Amino acid sequence: MRGPMGKPKNRVENPGKLLKRLMDYIFRDYKFHCIIVFILIFVGVIANVQGTMFTRDLIDKYITPFLLSSDTPNFTPLAHAIGKVACFYGVGIVATYTYNRIMINVTQGMMMNMRNDLFSHMEKLPIKYFDTHAHGDIMSIYTNDIDTLRQMVSQSIPQIINSGFTIVSVFISMLILNIPLTAVTMVMVAIMIWGGTKKAAGQSGKYFLEQQKNLGKVNGYIEEMMNGQKVVKVFCHEEESKTEFKKLNEDLFVSADRANTYANFLGPMNAQIGNISYVMCAIVGGALALNHVGGFTLGGLASFLTFNKSFSMPINQVSQQLNAIVMALAGAERIFTLLDEKVEVDEGYVTLVNAKEENGKLTESEKRTGRWAWKHTHQADGSVDYVELKGNVVFDGVDFGYNDNKIVLHDVKLYAEPGGQKIAFVGSTGAGKTTITNLINRFYDIQDGKIRYDGININKIKKADLRHSLGIVLQDTHLFTGTVKDNIRFGKLDATDEEIIAAAKLANADGFIRRLPEGYDTVITGDGANLSQGQRQLLAIARAAVADPPVLILDEATSSIDTRTERIIQESMDRLMHGRTTFVIAHRLSTVRNSDCIMVLEQGRIIERGTHDQLIEEKGKYYQLYTGNAISA
Repeated sequence: MRGPMGKPKNRVENPGKLLKRLMDYIFRDYKFHCIIVFILIFVGVIANVQGTMFTRDLIDKYITPFLLSSDTPNFTPLAHAIGKVACFYGVGIVATYTYNRIMINVTQGMMMNMRNDLFSHMEKLPIKYFDTHAHGDIMSIYTNDIDTLRQMVSQSIPQIINSGFTIVSVFISMLILNIPLTAVTMVMVAIMIWGGTKKAAGQSGKYFLEQQKNLGKVNGYIEEMMNGQKVVKVFCHEEESKTEFKKLNEDLFVSADRANTYANFLGPMNAQIGNISYVMCAIVGGALALNHVGGFTLGGLASFLTFNKSFSMPINQVSQQLNAIVMALAGAERIFTLLDEKVEVDEGYVTLVNAKEENGKLTESEKRTGRWAWKHTHQADGSVDYVELKGNVVFDGVDFGYNDNKIVLHDVKLYAEPGGQKIAFVGSTGAGKTTITNLINRFYDIQDGKIRYDGININKIKKADLRHSLGIVLQDTHLFTGTVKDNIRFGKLDATDEEIIAAAKLANADGFIRRLPEGYDTVITGDGANLSQGQRQLLAIARAAVADPPVLILDEATSSIDTRTERIIQESMDRLMHGRTTFVIAHRLSTVRNSDCIMVLEQGRIIERGTHDQLIEEKGKYYQLYTGNAISA
């Protein structure tokens, strides 16, 4: 389901706050590493500055005297000086290699932790979030948005810190060498910052943000088309799909093209301004050195020109890295938006426990007994009550809407008796059948009324325990990558092989499973693409059977099974439903006829209820559906 995308924003909200939050996230696990990197960057910069400053002494104290002297030159002092500088450069090389190696570890560790946090948080989000957001767009956060952080953390941030240290140390060195030339350099730097970095980086940042959003849309559309490829081909919708994709891809192209145009223009422009600055300093500095103005020497000029390049280069690097940072912040904004999504609230305190009976009284058991009870701990005095889980479900005047402005269920009242009562819901599409079963699971919370489970308001029951007591078979089955055995065991993680086989036999799935290449150890991939729809449905029924829940919810459970197969498994389904409260969203007449109570829904209201024979005699809505020889799904 494609969620609302909205109009893309053209800037990152609160980039400073976002960057601080990202840094706090990194420091949470790698504070010591970051401090070491900070120190090593400083050491590397100082080593390089010392090497450049030596150029002045090399020319003025060694090379020039050698050229002017007629005596045999003594190279020993020069060798010592070069050895000293070589040590400086050696320290710089080791420091640079070490901090880059550390940053690789920090970056990959940060990305691993962020994906873990995202997945852990995603598992706590309510179903509503996934109903309103494109799955491909969510996937883009895990892949593209996190990957943008990799470049920023491993390269951009260390480069900016390095550039900052370089700018400060080089500026001080230039002032020591010659103040007038430093002034000339600063004028050109001001032009570089104002004319290049500020203008171009601002525009590229805007389009980099738009690029990330368009990339999420493209991924979402691709994921949607992959899932619906059979439908696309059946209805010959290939050309329309390609047209829509081309439009989304065109939007991505435009935003990416504009972002990279400004980004790629920025580097060469700043480089040329830096070259102009270099030429101007060479001309002015040459005149000063030749005329010995202020004691300025040729050695000093050589060092200064190197510093001039060293000064403009980090500014250019910073302007280049700003684009990567803006793009990464765009990704970080989407990441933290997902992490900030409100998790599913669970204020329940009633839990589900294994139960046993001692001296006529129900108590808790540490071992699995096959008997369950609701454990209610009173907060006032700490006393504990146990209520046996029977599957008594009551709806009392329930009103519900997916949002408060549009109520889809109105004053729903129903009573499901424990001990094997089967209740069927029929009605036209959108009448509210599936919505009722979603409320029993508390996928959504109601606006008004009460839902009670064994006399307990389900709001008081912990959601995990509530859902653990329910078995559900959906119309759209979902199988996970793994063996057939693993997929059935999903209903009960500690189920033995014998229990899995028994559940498969109950669902009449044992026969086709044993005919698979590896039997129960056959690996399922691609949501069961190597199985028929009916076989996937049978595995879903077996998954519910192995859980052995007291309440079953069958949402069109046999919709994908042919009539012959349905007859074969109907007896097994009856055994599965025996002794359990069962809610059935009806699709076929055979399922409806066997129900103890049939409820007819229309526009979110229960308009008829009774057995099949009673409703036929009333000749109302159900009679119309039945005589039409179909039950609308």
